[in-house]
Amino acid sequence: MSLGDKVASHLPYLRRYARALTGSQGTGDAFVRTTLEAALADQQLKSELETGGRVALYRAFNKVWSSAYMDADPAGSGDGSAHEGNAQQRLSQITPLNRQALLLTTLEDFSTEEAAQVMDIEADEVSSLVSEAVAEIDRESHTNVLIIEDEPLISMQLEDLVRALGHEICGTAATRTQAQEVVAEKTPGLVLADIQLADGSSGLDAVDDILKLGSVPVIFITAYPERLLTGDRPEPTYLITKPFQESTVRTAISQALFFNSSKPID
Repeated sequence: MSLGDKVASHLPYLRRYARALTGSQGTGDAFVRTTLEAALADQQLKSELETGGRVALYRAFNKVWSSAYMDADPAGSGDGSAHEGNAQQRLSQITPLNRQALLLTTLEDFSTEEAAQVMDIEADEVSSLVSEAVAEIDRESHTNVLIIEDEPLISMQLEDLVRALGHEICGTAATRTQAQEVVAEKTPGLVLADIQLADGSSGLDAVDDILKLGSVPVIFITAYPERLLTGDRPEPTYLITKPFQESTVRTAISQALFFNSSKPID
């Protein structure tokens, strides 16, 4: 594969990252163009891209952005959804380094070690930056949460965790019917759902009922992940396997609320 083909395969995702990082599609694209121009003019950089793949491309972008960072209009350039504009507004309030670390390890799905290479810092520092960014997001992303879970102890554990993050519980449900009753009273801003429910009903069906009413981020927490990874239906973005660690659920909640509508740019 030629260098041009390699770069082209990663370009939609680099543009997505640049948009989220700068808060503006126009500004993000300008940084991407500058990165590509730098690669054409710098033989060493070109060699790094040949051998380093996606990490090297993002590292090259990071060098350009870090040396010429400018604050962009947080609302963006008018493109994208209202939800995306709100996400960009919140991102603009997070310091640049925290923003980079968070986006690289969540939206772009780099490992901590890969993000450290991109940012040219230590992996421990990346972890600290991400934790700080998540804490800032949690303070600004309060919502009402519906918990669909038929095991009382797990339901209570999730309730405590959600409240500790500053969110409200709009209801708990152990069956599909109970979930319908909760949603009839108040639409949740986030759903935490098990798959196998108390009366033999399905958490998948309960979630489908909710999604018919509007777009709501959903995190599935289940001992049966294979039921969601069959390819028969759209596979969930957020899937946590029981037994779970509370830190994993906390991070998933922050990501689901923050990046629910973020998509690659075609």
